[in-house]
Amino acid sequence: MKPLRKAVLPVAGLGTRVLPATKSIPKEMLPVVDRPAVQYVVDEAREAGIEHIVFVTGRAKSAIEDYFDRAFELETILQGKGKRDVLEMLANSLPEPGSMSFVRQQAPLGLGHAIWCARDIIGDEPFAVLLPDVLIQSAPGCLAQMVTAYNEKGGNIIAVDEIPRKDVCKYGVIDPKSQNGRLIEMRGMVEKPSIEAAPSNLKITGRYILQPEVMRLLADQKSGAGGEIQLTDAMARLMKDQPFYGYQYEGADYDCGDRLGYLRAVTHFALNHKTLGPAARAMFEKALS
Repeated sequence: MKPLRKAVLPVAGLGTRVLPATKSIPKEMLPVVDRPAVQYVVDEAREAGIEHIVFVTGRAKSAIEDYFDRAFELETILQGKGKRDVLEMLANSLPEPGSMSFVRQQAPLGLGHAIWCARDIIGDEPFAVLLPDVLIQSAPGCLAQMVTAYNEKGGNIIAVDEIPRKDVCKYGVIDPKSQNGRLIEMRGMVEKPSIEAAPSNLKITGRYILQPEVMRLLADQKSGAGGEIQLTDAMARLMKDQPFYGYQYEGADYDCGDRLGYLRAVTHFALNHKTLGPAARAMFEKALS
């Protein structure tokens, strides 16, 4: 079993559910309290031991690449003003040289196609997928929890969390076979089932650990839902040959891909911010009164 060193972040989406805010700013760069949303996802990957991150980008996404680069003019100005604390904060957010790659998804052909675009960099290693629309608030991070389980069991692991039964028709859910603690052996996956037909109320969240063989399946994967190449379709095929597990992580997830979910994320991350939290709570309580 090879160690998990690489992760793929698909960031080519247009962010149509949060327009007009994303007309000129990538949705991944929308601020959540004091940093862009994508920074939280990168921090989660780093905490889990990821050494190399592959961003799958599209047109008008250069701001993401620029964000993870040095800004010499800004640093010079801050240095001249003696703002060492801000300089240190910026330095801590910088990746190690060569630890990030950026590849283009030249057409919006689906999540599965976006992951496949990273195939040459991933090679024959297992890899994580983190959907940057989804922010997960947990300690340790969701991916770190999954890596602990992966190091014990191997295979393919999908983050899942329990939702009200009435909401299963909105999500993909897993079909569980057996459960041992937080790790659930899977029989399959069902996309947006009816309440009556749903095999569980464990929804698939935007974190995956996958074996490299999924890339071979994505290479000839036919279009599925929405006329796009779906990652779930390739995973369903791989499940015939390799074990898949759901991991019921400890934490809360927020879908920043729509307006209300984004607002919910900003609120909760503000309330739990290590320095701004108390002031944010007082501000919200005053507004609600």
